[in-house]
Amino acid sequence: MWSWVLHRITGVAIFFFLLVHILDTALIRVSPEAYDAVIGTYKNWIMALGEVALVAAIAYHAYNGLRIILVDFWPWATRHQRQLWWGVIGLWAVTMLGFAPRHLMLAFAPAGGH
Repeated sequence: MWSWVLHRITGVAIFFFLLVHILDTALIRVSPEAYDAVIGTYKNWIMALGEVALVAAIAYHAYNGLRIILVDFWPWATRHQRQLWWGVIGLWAVTMLGFAPRHLMLAFAPAGGH
């Protein structure tokens, strides 16, 4: 059940992110200055944490989607749903352990530093 709930939550969250992303990107055609102002507001610690949450949602949704495809098309996968879900969690954890520390180090680095 948790895989189902998390898949729906991450799907809805990704949809709303894409909606906002399309709208703020469309600003460049209306007013480049407004676009720059909006993008400038994204450069803070809250958005850096939000980006980690976004990558976490996308990674979970993608890996779990592949698990769902396996379960839908191969009978052996139906019998191993629990193990496959733990595989999803493992892949997700490896992805996040690779992404989050590096991203947060870059996001919180002093201005002008690398």
